[in-house]
Amino acid sequence: MTMTPARTGSDPVVVIGAGPAGLTAALRLRQADVETTVVEASDSIGGISRTVERDGWRFDLGGHRFFTKVPEVEAFWHEVLPDEDFLMRPRMSRILYRGKLFDYPLKPFNALFGLGVLEAIRCVLSYALVRVRPPKDQSNFEGWVAARFGWRLYRIFFKTYTEKVWGVPATDIQADWAAQRIKNLSLLNAVTSAFGFGKDKKITTLIEEFQYPRLGPGMMWERCRDLVVGRGGEVRMQSPVERVEHADGHAHTVVLAGGERLPASAVLSSMPMPELVRAMDPPAPAHVLEAADGLSFRDFLTVALVVPVSAGFPDNWIYIHEPGVRVGRVQNFGSWSPQLVKDGFTCLGLEYFVSEGDDLWESSDEDLIALGKAEIAKLGLAKTEQVEAGYVVRVPKAYPVYDEGYAERVDVLRAWLSEAVPNVHPVGRNGMHRYNNQDHSMLTAMLAVDNIVTGAQHDVWTVNVEEDYHETVQESSDAAAAYPSSGSPSSTAASRTGRDAPILPRRDREREESAA
Repeated sequence: MTMTPARTGSDPVVVIGAGPAGLTAALRLRQADVETTVVEASDSIGGISRTVERDGWRFDLGGHRFFTKVPEVEAFWHEVLPDEDFLMRPRMSRILYRGKLFDYPLKPFNALFGLGVLEAIRCVLSYALVRVRPPKDQSNFEGWVAARFGWRLYRIFFKTYTEKVWGVPATDIQADWAAQRIKNLSLLNAVTSAFGFGKDKKITTLIEEFQYPRLGPGMMWERCRDLVVGRGGEVRMQSPVERVEHADGHAHTVVLAGGERLPASAVLSSMPMPELVRAMDPPAPAHVLEAADGLSFRDFLTVALVVPVSAGFPDNWIYIHEPGVRVGRVQNFGSWSPQLVKDGFTCLGLEYFVSEGDDLWESSDEDLIALGKAEIAKLGLAKTEQVEAGYVVRVPKAYPVYDEGYAERVDVLRAWLSEAVPNVHPVGRNGMHRYNNQDHSMLTAMLAVDNIVTGAQHDVWTVNVEEDYHETVQESSDAAAAYPSSGSPSSTAASRTGRDAPILPRRDREREESAA
């Protein structure tokens, strides 16, 4: 691929997107005295790391723990916000199943005893049975996990939440994802590990506390915006990009909706990668546009319910393993920061993993709030009559989808951008179609800015391919890695998924459209 030039000309650098990647880049550019214009399509700062405020309540969409193994990111956070604006918060999350809460990460004795004597016996017998008669097909997530934990524990602690998050049957998820997340753990070696037996007692557990801005993650990015502007940069809201014009091997103009033209010596883009490619003028070749059209996203919505503080819980969030409800997780915003809520009350955020255009996404706010009330009562977390108010926040394109062939399609886009417009720098989660965390997205922006300003040749695509997940430490634990959560490590750089996500079956879009 073509090596990236620093810049072409002396025009400003145009940064597309005012999320963590875009604003990190903008501040670093202004600190280097590079003229910078940030354009943001929406009316809010922070992307999916924003804090939404409604009637004085603040909601953290998805939950953002400020913990990183990247020193540059840690320093940046404290450069933007003073130490007194950070709270040190305990990390706590559990699993809810049949009205009982279980430790997360899963611990074998807590899980078995919590299920009750009879169910525990059934789970052990189920495990013994698969040792004698293992599942015939272990090429998928279901068979692989069932072979190591038994069918009953699989259905209780693995199947339901996984299918809610990714929107496909567990049999459609490849086994290598389970192997990456659960490593070589099984019920047997989880139990022996709990007693201190086994050759390797050093297994993955999670951090116990993390930093958190007192008014939520949006506080970080609103302050960062102010610093960019204070240094002479420009941040334009509600300014979607219509075209990126290029010629002679470089992009030279960003055209906004409405026709305004912004000269650019370089473009740093966190807009969804397929949209960036489709915005190029002259257009990309047909095979590149076809690859762009083949990339898709998983979406997300939060139903926030105001309840008395007595209806809250100490967890940051609870994973919902009840198969009879559609909610996947429930946050307690008061457990993130008491300054997100009001005295005497807290706010529970019910998280639904959806696809834009499906029945939940298209439901009215009133219907979603009614669903949230019904499900929170069914789960026993709060009574319907305790809910004082409700709010709905939709988040499109929250998660890049890793489906069959996605990596090859991303490679096609990368190769064409590198050859045709090497002064266009994709960064961040959606900009790179990578399941990055906030700190990883920021690091890609920092490296891209260094490439632009100094002519360095950092490969931003090597960010977030390390084996260890950024919220893990290694220590002795009961079975800390036993549950496939939303944040385990990728086993090898060759998996190419970075922060781990499964490879999903490719949708037959033509068949779906004809059926519709």
